[in-house]
Amino acid sequence: MLKKITVLLLMCLPSASLLAAQLTTSDYQKAEKQLSKYTDKLVTGTVESPFWQNNRLFYKSRTQQGEQFFKVNPITQQKTLAFDHQKLSKALAVISDTEVNAYDLPFNTFTVRLNNKIAVKIKNKHYLCDLTNYLCASDTDAKKSNEMISPDGKLAVFIRDYNLWSRNLKTNKEVQLTKDGIKNFGYATNNAGWIRKDTPVVKWSPDSTKLATFKHDSRNVGDMALVSTNVGHPTIDQWKYPLPGDEHIFAIHRVVIDVKKQTVIPLDMPADPHRSSITDHVAGNNGEFLDIDWAHNSKSFAFISSSRDHKTATLKIANADNGQVKTVYSETEESFFESGVSAISWKYLDKTNEFIWFSQRSNWGHFYLIDSKTGKIKNQITRGDWTVLELLSVDEKTDTLYFTGAGREGGDPYFNYLYSINKNGKNLTLLTPEKKHHRVSMNEDSTYFLDRFSTPEQAEVSVIRKTQSNEKFTLETMDIGQLTATGWAPPTPFIVKDRNNEHDIYGLLYKPSHFDKNKSYPVVNYIYPGPQVGSIRGRHFRTARGDNQALAELGFIVIEIDALGTPGRSKSFHEFYYANMGDSGLPDQVAAIKQLAKKHSWIDIDRVGIWGHSGGGFASTKAMFSYPDFYKVAVSEAGNHDNRNYADEWGEKYHGLLVNNENKTTNYDSQANQLFADKLKGKLLLVHGTLDTNVTPYNTLMVVDALIEANKDFDMLMLPNRGHGFAREPYMVRKRWDYFVTHLMGAVPPKEFNFSSTVK
Repeated sequence: MLKKITVLLLMCLPSASLLAAQLTTSDYQKAEKQLSKYTDKLVTGTVESPFWQNNRLFYKSRTQQGEQFFKVNPITQQKTLAFDHQKLSKALAVISDTEVNAYDLPFNTFTVRLNNKIAVKIKNKHYLCDLTNYLCASDTDAKKSNEMISPDGKLAVFIRDYNLWSRNLKTNKEVQLTKDGIKNFGYATNNAGWIRKDTPVVKWSPDSTKLATFKHDSRNVGDMALVSTNVGHPTIDQWKYPLPGDEHIFAIHRVVIDVKKQTVIPLDMPADPHRSSITDHVAGNNGEFLDIDWAHNSKSFAFISSSRDHKTATLKIANADNGQVKTVYSETEESFFESGVSAISWKYLDKTNEFIWFSQRSNWGHFYLIDSKTGKIKNQITRGDWTVLELLSVDEKTDTLYFTGAGREGGDPYFNYLYSINKNGKNLTLLTPEKKHHRVSMNEDSTYFLDRFSTPEQAEVSVIRKTQSNEKFTLETMDIGQLTATGWAPPTPFIVKDRNNEHDIYGLLYKPSHFDKNKSYPVVNYIYPGPQVGSIRGRHFRTARGDNQALAELGFIVIEIDALGTPGRSKSFHEFYYANMGDSGLPDQVAAIKQLAKKHSWIDIDRVGIWGHSGGGFASTKAMFSYPDFYKVAVSEAGNHDNRNYADEWGEKYHGLLVNNENKTTNYDSQANQLFADKLKGKLLLVHGTLDTNVTPYNTLMVVDALIEANKDFDMLMLPNRGHGFAREPYMVRKRWDYFVTHLMGAVPPKEFNFSSTVK
């Protein structure tokens, strides 16, 4: 009788094969150790935050003694500490009445001044310290966060009540420069819709007497609004945010401001649409007005007017004294024009009445020399089936250009190299011979440059080289011994073919440290589709790339590629899905994973998931709708699911101007995720921050509404009062890991795992 009962009990128990595996807290902790906040600390000999000042190199390095700050004289090859860290810490503690550790301060809080002084920012307060006696005082000359300082360091300009003001940095005296600025039609306004800043958008003349800027016309532009989540009445944030197809977008009325005379000189031309020749804003990260290049004598400047659809770029020269404008040259692309790959790469050579022009007319990015009087091409400077990336400097005494390029040296086409060439197209010289990825920073007079070279698999070596010879000396050699001793391994580079078997597609593959080739692993495809950048973003050595390796450590194979439609190679490669952003390079993602699965038996092609943030959030959802039988799980964060609800500059550049058809369809329908919601089969987690002023949460809610209408099951996480950058928040990382572990791996994650500190 007892035997019968035992048999019956065993029959009632579930089969061991049906029991989901349980991942433990220890498993998650091991994965967490693969994040950069841990792995970076195991590496020494780094060169971080480098900058040149007065032809001296300053940088931060992680050493055996901790983080230290160095300065280097490239002529004598002498490297010394930039300052005595302990003495500076004590001096700052006295003046700020705060315990300060100079080792812990980010290097961007330090500004080197003449006369052996250093300016330091601590908790939004500015101090100036003398490095001869280590005495610190309040820095009355400190730059305010919303000011732009003149080249001679004597004046700063800022916005007050829609007008521009100047401030004397020595006397603190303020002068109102403009008087007619009003709300929605003010001077130097730093608003692109998706981004807003208080810093004015200006370009100082070399002699610090004039400003090139504009009146920013948003008077008829539509509004965007978000509300906070809190007890009581919410805070309503309402601002101007133009969208594709809007009748009225931002316009810039270009002006010159004579700071000495306090006069405003309008340029003799119609207002330009708010466009630059390369980015989604007319301002750089530091507030500098883009596409402006002053003459040496400050009497004129060259600038580019870009059409609303980004197809046409027109170079003009303005007289800074009377506002007269001369049109010099114009170029039109069928898709979109860009004046560089990594950065704006044209330059005004006023002394010789020429300018350097970047064009992809040959399908590859190259330089051309153009006569600024006639507008005719004098000669092509660079040529071949490879691309110029960025013009770093021009030595006008020797007529030498220094620039980065890719694809010329064979091997990985994304490796960057530094070159020099004469403006007549002769004497092209490779200045960085190692077949690795080179990160370059040149000094002010282009005589020396910092060269940090590495690969995703090989640690970085940092040297200083002379531009005119092969001379170099080693600055730092990265030591990754402590890192590799933990069992860490770099991602594996791979090459596959695109959807049409035409182009080589390059990617990185991440395995768990406990990888067993006899097992079968589910795949997580990390995606950022472009078009402005790709998924991988830089081929230099890193101890961690986001949480790719950490996610792999949980028992996944993680794959990322730069598909068709991303930059850094030919024009045709980059513009591949122009006017069809719904493509997103997804056919290449699928093709890549299928090719890898054929090659590697340990890749489980029946368990493939995908995730991404922002553009990657859009693409990961699109993947679930376009390939519902291939992708089983997606985590979609902050997605711009329909670019008719995103910034006009971005959508109109890469998808074209909005066209409304008579049958009520539009040319944007192919990229509108909500129109394909009925195709969902797998598990989809949609995530958005409720105060995302970049990609507003309505993008995701439209998809949610369509999924409800289609009676589809899905998961949603709205993060109250979060902006756009929540991807590395501990809660979000944990939810992402949990979702793939549960629905793709078929395992049970540890309940409410708690990261030990902030995720980086």
